[in-house]
Amino acid sequence: MSPVSEALAAEPDGLQFEPPVPFSYELFKSQARERAHAPYQPPPRPSPDVLQRINYEEWGKIRYRDAYALFANGPGPFPVTFFHLGLFFQKAVGMHVVEGGQSRKIIYEQAYFEMPVNSPARELPPGAGFAGLRIQESRGGALDWRKNDWVAFLGAAYFRAIGELRQYGLSARGIALDVAVADRPEEFPDFTQFYIDSAPDGETLTLYALMEGPSIVGAYRFLMTRGRDVVMDIESSLYVRAQVSRFGIGPLTSMYWYSETKKDTAIDWRPEVHDSDGLEMWSGNGERLWRPLNNPPRITVSAFSDNNPRGFGLMQRDRVFDHYLDGVYYDRRPSLWLEPMPGPGGAGWGKGSIQLCEIPTDDEIHDNVVAMWVPAEPVPAGAELFLNYKLYWIANAPYPSDLAITVATRLGRGGQPGQPRPKGVRKFMVEWLGGPLANLPYGVKPDLVVSASRGTFGPYQLIEAMPDGVAGHWRAQFDLIVEGTDPVELRAFLKSGGATLSETWLFQYHPF
Repeated sequence: MSPVSEALAAEPDGLQFEPPVPFSYELFKSQARERAHAPYQPPPRPSPDVLQRINYEEWGKIRYRDAYALFANGPGPFPVTFFHLGLFFQKAVGMHVVEGGQSRKIIYEQAYFEMPVNSPARELPPGAGFAGLRIQESRGGALDWRKNDWVAFLGAAYFRAIGELRQYGLSARGIALDVAVADRPEEFPDFTQFYIDSAPDGETLTLYALMEGPSIVGAYRFLMTRGRDVVMDIESSLYVRAQVSRFGIGPLTSMYWYSETKKDTAIDWRPEVHDSDGLEMWSGNGERLWRPLNNPPRITVSAFSDNNPRGFGLMQRDRVFDHYLDGVYYDRRPSLWLEPMPGPGGAGWGKGSIQLCEIPTDDEIHDNVVAMWVPAEPVPAGAELFLNYKLYWIANAPYPSDLAITVATRLGRGGQPGQPRPKGVRKFMVEWLGGPLANLPYGVKPDLVVSASRGTFGPYQLIEAMPDGVAGHWRAQFDLIVEGTDPVELRAFLKSGGATLSETWLFQYHPF
């Protein structure tokens, strides 16, 4: 008897399975390709009237029993538990365990879950299905696996992981189709089947996921490694049913309400509220870019053209608790970095753009930021894409720049202190830290290189070392004079003697 079979047999009243069927990664991809040529069938929604009554409060009372965790007794180090269906997660997702070239589907049983005696979930039919899964911490680790998980897949094609600061935050998605397209609604494909590999590989767990929507079918393989942080090696095989207007690959999704950049008076008692504060990019030509996030007055999509990008990510750079003062620990939220990997034949991602979609929000409950890669050429119906990439759920970028990084962007009224402040003039204060700035000879002041897509710069400009005594901490301020409400694209960096000292700061200013 195999280790998995022994572990399952040790609990006679444990998880129930359907008979085994053949499984391999190649067979899995082949089946996904076949599905793409068949009509779309949405995932089942068992007893919709019952699911409507499992609201957020009722759903929160339902807890998966530790005794029924997959791999609770081995062979791998990470037990797997499952989410229950409910009002906000109505689509049933199939769960399978993979062992020895076969897979077995896990049959939903009400007994797997603790729930109140009057819970509407008790009215669901047998075999209703699950909403998602989560991977618990190692049984032999410092944290109690029964109370701590490090990866969760729940809702559509969304998933997330904790970073090295042991906190959840932003999410990733399998694909993003038609985000912020005016003449058609966004499509949200679903992960409909998960196959969890029982073969342990040190600190790595392998998961296969089938994604399906009206316009696409995808076969994914996730190799997820739990070290100090979480790293996911992802292979995706995408089979396109219908052409879409905006084909977003490797989408990262986060929340940005406000920060030190701009905050309306008395909007909230906390100084800052955001899961991420900027988009960091490492272009194919080696340029390092930082674009602070916005909460714009209207839906805005910015495109940063590139060829074979080295990486990009939605980052949380501000790690000071006093900048948030919140017990949900925004200061510990992970950054998420995407590194494109060579595909079949060693090909990169080619030409396209990193696109940033920012949606207005007036609360922290909404994910309102999406960053993704969009190919330069439209992806036609019938196309097949094979894309590999890594996701790093970390505190800071996995490949730090040698240049100074941007640590703050501040806006205020233009003009000079003590003098009348002219209307229509906006002041920008940008702070950089580290890199070559820390080694500038005494008395040497860097030069500011700044440009704007429209408007003119005022006469008042200042570059100075921050008066905090921190080596390599400099700030530059300048005024922008602009008319009208159309956005202004700004770009700035520091240099000295022809050498670049800082990453390039980009900002989209919305005059008002």
